[in-house]
Amino acid sequence: MAIGTFEYFSECLRRNTMFRVILPNEADVVQEDAAPMKLLMLLHGYCGCSGDWLWNSPVADMAQKYHMCILLPTGENSFYLDGKATGRNYASQVGEELIRYVRRTFRLSGKREDTFVGGFSMGGYGAIHTALQFPETFSGAMALSSALIWKSVAGMQPGEDNGVANCEYYRLMFGEPGSLEESNANIERLVMEAEKNGIPMPRFYLACGEQDFLRDANRDFVDFLKGHKVDFCYGEGEGDHNFAYWNRHLEPGIRWLLKADD
Repeated sequence: MAIGTFEYFSECLRRNTMFRVILPNEADVVQEDAAPMKLLMLLHGYCGCSGDWLWNSPVADMAQKYHMCILLPTGENSFYLDGKATGRNYASQVGEELIRYVRRTFRLSGKREDTFVGGFSMGGYGAIHTALQFPETFSGAMALSSALIWKSVAGMQPGEDNGVANCEYYRLMFGEPGSLEESNANIERLVMEAEKNGIPMPRFYLACGEQDFLRDANRDFVDFLKGHKVDFCYGEGEGDHNFAYWNRHLEPGIRWLLKADD
């Protein structure tokens, strides 16, 4: 396989940014008449980087086994959301701009059914949000221990700190807390809008460990999904907020997205 680190100028971020790509290189994949490869974009978590998946999980093995390109972007601590300030369009960068760039550069499939997004923690939230904001691009998302915190953020007061970050940080990422419920950062709102407007809904593979501090928020989201027209799979089991747990769900999540067990 081939693993590369690339840098390009992002119009969405108004600066150079980097990403990693993992490509299988077996003869039946790269030959001239081979079908374009499928794409799985994996998002890192808060305080993380594009190498987290590569260093801590068997993603390279998954790329080879399932003949797919795995894309690892850099999202900083953005929650993969578009901001109002110039150079802060992180959602558009990972959901539109970067997808176009790698499809063209690496001869990847341009089909919705061949394009997926996943992530853990902040990246789990980002995966769900990205799939819902760009449903014409992504047919499914794998979200592990997702940081589904917008409801708690909406109630934060200036100067308050939840032990992870302060209210001022969340205001920069999500916008004014008081307006968050009506904004696109509220993924439940995106689900309801897609349902109302007949927009094709992505499929979701969701998982969170029983000892994870985000477990209850994930359970609440699952309860919400049960009342809407969403195809999803949810698992828990023994585990905390770490790669020991996430790695147990990586291949099952990929297989579910690919419908490999159907």
